[in-house]
Amino acid sequence: MAMELWYNLVDLLPFEWAVPGKMLFMKNALLAVLLLAPIFGMLGTMIVNRQMAFFSDALGHGAFTGIVIGGLAGFLQPLWSAIAFSIVFSVGISVVHHKTRMSSDTIIGVFSSSAVAAGIFLATAGGKSFARLNSYLVGSILSITPSEIAVIAIILVVVLLYWLLFFNRLLFASINQVLARSRGVPTFWLETLFSVAIAVLVTVSMSWIGLLVINSFLVLPAAAARNVARNQRQYHMIAVSISLISGVSGLIVSYYTETASGATIVLITAATFLATLFMRRRRA
Repeated sequence: MAMELWYNLVDLLPFEWAVPGKMLFMKNALLAVLLLAPIFGMLGTMIVNRQMAFFSDALGHGAFTGIVIGGLAGFLQPLWSAIAFSIVFSVGISVVHHKTRMSSDTIIGVFSSSAVAAGIFLATAGGKSFARLNSYLVGSILSITPSEIAVIAIILVVVLLYWLLFFNRLLFASINQVLARSRGVPTFWLETLFSVAIAVLVTVSMSWIGLLVINSFLVLPAAAARNVARNQRQYHMIAVSISLISGVSGLIVSYYTETASGATIVLITAATFLATLFMRRRRA
């Protein structure tokens, strides 16, 4: 029922693919982008605040290894094994970071390189071809199904609730972790929960967006918004707006240019970042 209503709305758009009863893959992809963009925009702001860009990229490597493990285990849906592995992977990074004095970059680098090496090793063991996993590297949002869109909608609701409940404390911890801990803020659990949220998002989106560019979806909108925002409210609104505009325009452009949707969206977002960087320098 909900999808039929969506199709009827899209049919009003002035595009050749917005034809009643046809090109449903484009209509599904457009709805997916509209749901994914706010998630990436919101979570990306905290990733940039906490200087975790490398971390979100590492989670993609962990998700890739989880996909390989799930495939070897014979799971019909290796995505669930990838989610489980990514959660364990993200929690492992958080635990090691809090238990040692090693820099976060070093810890993430060790986990990331180990995970991707393990994934490639397992995928090619016995002379097997790596080509079957290429779809996860590039991704294709045009292949998304209505049931997968429902999963994205659930994730969006969960992320909104998480933001409403924990944002202030998470922001406090990102500014001064020691002070936040002294005020009774459970910094470890907040960071771990945030890491798990990023892990699930990256893993679920990997097959649609592509492992090679998914980190850019998280970082670029927030980085661009940070160049021009004057406060936290503006920061979030601009980041989500850039994510939405880049996502929708990138999807449409990729249709007419016959290019990968994920890469096209990232290029448009990167151009937006450069424009905001120029605006920031002029304002300064």
